[in-house]
Amino acid sequence: MKTGSACDTADPGGWKYRSAPLLNLVLTVATILTLAVGVAKAQQPSAPEPQTGTIVGTVTANVGDEIVPGATVILQGTAPADRQTVTANDDGFFSFSGVKPGVPYHVNVVVKGFKDWDSPTVTLTPGQYVVLPTVRLQLAIVVTSVTAAVSTEQIATQQVEIEEKQRVLGFIPNFYVVYDEHPVPLTPKLKFRLAARTMTDPITILGSAFVAAIDQAGDTPNYGQGWAAYGQRFGANYANGLTDIMVGGAILPSLLHQDPRYYYKGTGTNKSRVLYALASPLRTKGDNGKWQPNYSGLGGYLASGAISNLYYPESNRGAGQVFSTFGVDIAADMANGVIQEFLLKKLTPSAKNQH
Repeated sequence: MKTGSACDTADPGGWKYRSAPLLNLVLTVATILTLAVGVAKAQQPSAPEPQTGTIVGTVTANVGDEIVPGATVILQGTAPADRQTVTANDDGFFSFSGVKPGVPYHVNVVVKGFKDWDSPTVTLTPGQYVVLPTVRLQLAIVVTSVTAAVSTEQIATQQVEIEEKQRVLGFIPNFYVVYDEHPVPLTPKLKFRLAARTMTDPITILGSAFVAAIDQAGDTPNYGQGWAAYGQRFGANYANGLTDIMVGGAILPSLLHQDPRYYYKGTGTNKSRVLYALASPLRTKGDNGKWQPNYSGLGGYLASGAISNLYYPESNRGAGQVFSTFGVDIAADMANGVIQEFLLKKLTPSAKNQH
């Protein structure tokens, strides 16, 4: 019989046709899933770019805090694309927008006639608005380029104004030190101004009171004890400083054309700097810029010791006392020079960016 012969003689490849509906279903589902994933990815929002920030500031001169308009201000990041340049307006104000967060930047200020100014590293957080501390530019003083527009006396006055702000730990006067690489000579008026500024400073007066208390404890000079004796010791200590600084720091330097200030070296070997500092009481610069014997300083020590005979007790007077004080003053000046070379500049905030 041929019943069922159609099944028996079916094409061995007939499985393809029997499986086609299932295969088509699988392909259809796969296609739908692929399209859905593609649409989902297309519709998924991309991560937002970090919000940029802003840096602003104001440019002033270090002397008198006067506004400096027209300064070229450069913002420099780690890549050339991060660089921006603007010009400060008539009020010295500048602004950088679109500053990328997380990038370390430096702000550089350039103005003709002033030393370039560089900021510490500034790194913003997203959307941060940073106001830089007021930019205070220092004069770029070069003696050989002095013109009629700015006299040597004006430059010297500006130097003294800077020196009058020099304070160890922010409060102890450190006026008689030159950190500038190109100082100009002081006029007699400025020499007297610097001496008067030092002696009228409250810290100088407090220092005399402190030394008087130590002398009171040691019962020297021989004024005795009690408040009257302390007052005499205070007056003697203050008078010693006054005569020393007025004679050795103003009168004789004006007459002999010498500079009473200490010229900070800051370079060379430690040995050369120590020797330089130890020589400071014995030599100084003249107003002509050349080194010469320190007649002014040594004369101030002797004059101060001699004048002290007028107010010291009789038992503390005489030539021996004068020359003893003279030696002590020289030794103290040598020690001061060494301390100036290796320590005091680090402790004087306004001097750290000089030299």
